[in-house]
Amino acid sequence: MGIISIPYEDDLLALSGKSPEALEEELRFLLAAKLFELRRLSLGKAATFCGMDKVHFMFELGRLNIPVINLDDDQIMDELRDDESSTYSG
Repeated sequence: MGIISIPYEDDLLALSGKSPEALEEELRFLLAAKLFELRRLSLGKAATFCGMDKVHFMFELGRLNIPVINLDDDQIMDELRDDESSTYSG
């Protein structure tokens, strides 16, 4: 497993009011959330990356107003078409 090291000034720690471990945990979560939002990581991989289970990760994404279901316009239209065809089948 690789390790990413991000140097930060001591005042960041003081301003956050958190312990070094808590700050690193928050930064790991924020990185995972952003990578998920950018579609670089799946939900499961992002949750694992920051040490959370999927349900907890989804809850935390909601607190940041990051949608868990992140479909583009074409995917939404495909879903709606699929839904319409199953509704009017007969």
